[in-house]
Amino acid sequence: MSASGKGPEDTSAVDAVPPLRLPRRTGLLLGGAFLLLVGAVVTDLLTGPGTTLSPVLAVAPVLVGATTRRARVPLATGAAAAVVAGLLEDVNTGLPVSVHLASLITITAATLASTANVVLIAARERELLQVRTVAEAAQRALLRPPPDRIGPLRIAVRYVAAAAEARIGGDLYEVVDTPFGIRILLGDVQGHGLPAVETAADVLGAFRTAARTEPDLARLAEHLDSALTGRGPAEGRFVTAVLLGVDRGDNAALLVNCGHPHPLLRRAGRVTELAPARHAPPLGLLGLLGDGHYTAEPVDPWPGDLLLLYTDGVSEARDGARVFYPLPARLAELPAGTPDDLLDALLTDLAGWVSPTGLADDAAALAVRWDR
Repeated sequence: MSASGKGPEDTSAVDAVPPLRLPRRTGLLLGGAFLLLVGAVVTDLLTGPGTTLSPVLAVAPVLVGATTRRARVPLATGAAAAVVAGLLEDVNTGLPVSVHLASLITITAATLASTANVVLIAARERELLQVRTVAEAAQRALLRPPPDRIGPLRIAVRYVAAAAEARIGGDLYEVVDTPFGIRILLGDVQGHGLPAVETAADVLGAFRTAARTEPDLARLAEHLDSALTGRGPAEGRFVTAVLLGVDRGDNAALLVNCGHPHPLLRRAGRVTELAPARHAPPLGLLGLLGDGHYTAEPVDPWPGDLLLLYTDGVSEARDGARVFYPLPARLAELPAGTPDDLLDALLTDLAGWVSPTGLADDAAALAVRWDR
């Protein structure tokens, strides 16, 4: 999903049966199976009264059950198959009654089984849709869409799940306007699933509180590290993150990089990687791999500069030949525009790069442009 300022979607569809969309190849295979059934009926009519192929009609409700989530469809198909079997019985008068009875029983059993399967799958899909809807609401509550503009900054963010079915993950971001300036956080939790979401919630909660009370950006990062280590060693989770602080008065900016992919600064069509002078470990590992302190490094933005923060789901995306997405080069080639326009173009380009395999990891990107 991509994060945006749109309101929550209508969840009334949760109680409905989800529509079923068959892939083209699946539809072709099922179509071929139905043609074989028609061929079997025609063959039965041509072979005379001594043989019958009517038991194969039991396949009809099973095939239809694969194309629908409504129980009445396989029931109606089974009834139609039983009628056709009865008509074939009138043609195949040379066979014992037991053969025709076995055919009818087979069709009835297959119809009931297929109907039960459709009912079960539809119920499970409704439950899954409910879970996804709740997860999406939780994601929206966790990752609040930032304002389009704060002071001198125009801001846009996108979040794309690796799986189309996914609604929640471990990438995180936040933008807070504080008495000490504008504070921006973008991070990536190690791992996936609900444990990663819990970790992201802890970091975001700590950031939203400490960003308004801690004047020093490096100390703010240390607060986030403490929030993670306070979970206990059994959790074993860490978060790579970038913190950006922007002074409202003179536009001066500071960056704290906590083991995260380096931000990219685009200026006049050229892209520069802002690698830190001193590399630091991710949040949650400062006491184990560092000296207990983070360092804030200055950034000298000009009007029109754009800073891109991103997770490794973007920079480590691969094409079919397993080649990494060349983010700095592609960013330099994207058309200038608003941060929203740039991120839309970036995600379109990224989707083309990873096609047809798709993203292997969730991807988040946050663009900041200085308008003055």
